Amino acid sequence: MGDDNGAELRRTLVVVSSEALWSTLTSVLQDNPGGDGIGVVLSTAGPYRVCDVTVDQWSLRLLSVALGKDSSPEAIGRALDGCFRSVGRGAVVFLLLLRGGRYTEEEEALAGVLRERFGPEVFRFLLVVSLERDTVVVVDVLDDGLLELIRLCDGRFCRVTGAPATRAELAALRAAVEQTLEENGAGGYSQEMLGEAGRRNTEDTAMGLLTEKLLRAEELQEAFRETVRQREEERGRELEALKRRQEEERKSEAEEHGRYQEKKKSLEEAVRSHAFMVQLEMNGAPDDETRKTSVILVGLSGSGKTSAMNLILRRADQRYSPRDPHPGPPEPRPATTRCLGKELHHQGQRFLLVDTPELLDEDGAENLEVVKDCLALALPGPHVVLLVFQTGRFTQGEAELLAQLPKTFGPQVLERSIVVFTRADGQTSRSVERYVADAPAALREMVRRCGSRYHGLNVGESRSALSFPQVKDLLAGVKRLVASHAGEPMASRRFSTEELRKRKERRNIEDGF
Repeated sequence: MGDDNGAELRRTLVVVSSEALWSTLTSVLQDNPGGDGIGVVLSTAGPYRVCDVTVDQWSLRLLSVALGKDSSPEAIGRALDGCFRSVGRGAVVFLLLLRGGRYTEEEEALAGVLRERFGPEVFRFLLVVSLERDTVVVVDVLDDGLLELIRLCDGRFCRVTGAPATRAELAALRAAVEQTLEENGAGGYSQEMLGEAGRRNTEDTAMGLLTEKLLRAEELQEAFRETVRQREEERGRELEALKRRQEEERKSEAEEHGRYQEKKKSLEEAVRSHAFMVQLEMNGAPDDETRKTSVILVGLSGSGKTSAMNLILRRADQRYSPRDPHPGPPEPRPATTRCLGKELHHQGQRFLLVDTPELLDEDGAENLEVVKDCLALALPGPHVVLLVFQTGRFTQGEAELLAQLPKTFGPQVLERSIVVFTRADGQTSRSVERYVADAPAALREMVRRCGSRYHGLNVGESRSALSFPQVKDLLAGVKRLVASHAGEPMASRRFSTEELRKRKERRNIEDGF
């Protein structure tokens, strides 16, 4: 094969190997005494070492550069690049030397430098030669990495087993070179290929740098997003904590305002009560209808309304004596079927107690006639409403009764109400305070809306001695409540005073008064 001028291009093999393997190769070639028409000449060309091999009428030039054991991949690449460029005219093929078929990390790194520096096309012009002299231990199985490299080189793998190299081995090496050039281009690896590889390397390097920058930018962006997310979460937690503190402060302020309002109301009631009591002491209490304190007892059947009223009537102006005879077991009392009024005097003041049947019928509708009767009998009041419940019992019917009270007596009814809890024989003796604390929420709320005014009455005969101070405290509470409203009765907007007065007169006639 020849160039454009017809002259044959010299075959040059750029040897890629360690210093030790280059020495082994030249030793194998030099050991030939010159027989069989083989000639070997060693020389140098600048920094490069040359080994010219001649067999009969053909020749090969092996060119190598010293590669330091600790040289960096960049330094090795520059050295091989310079060695290749020094060839000038000629068909260049690369030769990678191994020892005994072993593909070590050093040879693997050299193959990597070749690919990096000269591009993937270099494998089309690469021969792999294993030096296997008698003193070299040869592996039985080739490494997977070496097999992959041989595959990239299209199976170009030669062995040099003798020392010196035989004519046949050199002929095989030459044939491999010729086949490589025939299959991939007679000019061998060219400057144009190197230039293209350089351009690709530059592009790849630039792309790598760009990719690295993009990855770095993405990492920074992700780090920024994570920082923002963490700060948002932290700010969210701070806002939640601030909201909780503000809510607690508002709640505390509301509670404080509520306590202030209750205290203010209590003081106002105390002032009105004191002024009313002073007025009574100065002016006396005229014995007329307008000076009576009327009290209506409200509750369901079985709550103890009638028992409570009878107990108040018996104990109002009596004193308990241990020598009093035991009253014996109480007789069963029939359910109250109509409103009934009873008067009593206590500490110089007149009270009118009005017992009532149930204000609601079986269907939960208001019994209007009962309402009119109790309001008529309570004239000029009512001043106070006693809400009577049996201790330990709070039914759905009683809850419905509480809901009906503002409709029956007006929205101010709870401001004029006192809760009374009755206790019969056989019931638990725990305090009324403890019972209220453990009562259902609806009952506790009702007590609160009544200004937390509540009393207990022992209506059972076995605890009759306890009822004296209880009745005294209850009537004192009634007086305080009346005094806090300056003695004024509740106003009824449902019925006129004249209508109620005529109804009371009819009741008095019916009852024989």
